[in-house]
Amino acid sequence: MENDTDNTFQQPAGRRLEGMVALITGGGSGIGAAIATLFAQEGASIVITGTKETALEKVVQNIQNKGGIAIYAVQDVSIEEDWKRVIAIVIGQFGKIDILVNNAGITGNLLAPLQDRSATEFMQVLSTNLLGPFLGIKTVAPYMKSGAAIVNVSSIAGITGNAGGNAYTASKGGSRMLSKGAAIDFAKLGIRVNSIHPGYVETPMVQNMEGAVAFKNMAVGSTPLGRGAGPEEIANGILFLASKESSFMTGAELVVDGGFTAF
Repeated sequence: MENDTDNTFQQPAGRRLEGMVALITGGGSGIGAAIATLFAQEGASIVITGTKETALEKVVQNIQNKGGIAIYAVQDVSIEEDWKRVIAIVIGQFGKIDILVNNAGITGNLLAPLQDRSATEFMQVLSTNLLGPFLGIKTVAPYMKSGAAIVNVSSIAGITGNAGGNAYTASKGGSRMLSKGAAIDFAKLGIRVNSIHPGYVETPMVQNMEGAVAFKNMAVGSTPLGRGAGPEEIANGILFLASKESSFMTGAELVVDGGFTAF
């Protein structure tokens, strides 16, 4: 007997972020630049922030050259006044914020034993990787409406731990649980909060850090797919979490790691 019911998922017509406004931290290179470029292609108006103005300007120019809408602002995500200033820019330019991607982050030394770690370095990593997303959610959420999405870029280090990278692991584990707590807090307002957990990604930040070659050999050697990810592969996962395709997901974690955590 022929089944008249078609249960297959139908992709909505048009671009997936059409008419939305996205604020992306750490947008000057790597994963952040890939997110901004992809979101613009999907119809969003983009605001990227970071500490290096030349890099931000280059990403914005690239998006604009392709017909997209993008602006930038210099920002230190660990400073609350910087967040307030950036929000004023976004609201003044676009009138709303639909998507926040807390992507800005630093690694610190991923190979240093805990006993060799200074308290200053430990707190520097937490200030960017954990305090930054906290301030972002705190200051941006009041400007969001039901249907808005927040994505925190965590790491597999926030799930599995990492010998040597104790500050980074602590910050990313904190980001993971911050996402879950915020998801519960904002669920009644219809604002979704999820985290994404990349494995080893070929970005300038990772490639230029201390001990980069040794770290890459360790990470890729432990990844079943046998390679690192491109920034665009992580951006695709973030697009899913930011779009209405994940409308029933909040407080969840999306792992994009080439099988690293499958062991």
